[in-house]
Amino acid sequence: MPAWSRPHRDHDPASGRTRSETRFETLFAAESRAILGYALRRVDAAEDAADVVAETFLVAWRRIDDVPAGSDARPWLYGVARRVVANQVRGTRRRTRLGERLRDELLTRPDVIRHDEDDAAATVREAMLRLSDDDRELLRLTSWEGLGPAELATAMSVPPATVRTRLHRARHRLRTELEALGWAGERQALTGHVNGDGRLSVRLEEGT
Repeated sequence: MPAWSRPHRDHDPASGRTRSETRFETLFAAESRAILGYALRRVDAAEDAADVVAETFLVAWRRIDDVPAGSDARPWLYGVARRVVANQVRGTRRRTRLGERLRDELLTRPDVIRHDEDDAAATVREAMLRLSDDDRELLRLTSWEGLGPAELATAMSVPPATVRTRLHRARHRLRTELEALGWAGERQALTGHVNGDGRLSVRLEEGT
């Protein structure tokens, strides 16, 4: 159990709470508006300011014994909020730089971004669009990301036996939609791939 979540033993019989809990609640009631105002003046979005307040008081809870008493508490909290805002700004800059690098890389990789699409790929795309979100995600995880049943179970937070059943049914529904679209298919290759652009290849093998 992390230290911050361990219950304090300074129980206050009068309130039924620990003294740390009582002090934290008093601190939050007295200072949260000031910290919110501080955050709103430093970030662009209100939700980001709310995150700053939440993170600041999470630190205060973890370090409640270090929070100065009386009027010294607010500047202590400002110090925490300042570091939270700085971390948030650095994180945003890192994400922006990473996004720019990824975009530039994708735009220069014709093997990743292809604008042409053959008939088979278009048929698979149309069939996939007819499936439920869950079916699509399951098929994408196994075909695009290459996950096996055990890995799918972890990604989907379900037991392996359940994911096998769902995968089997999703493939069956995909086959039904493909056939409804006139897909002649390569029936001799029930275990294989529908030809496509790579990103759309979907395995149709049964019982895996």
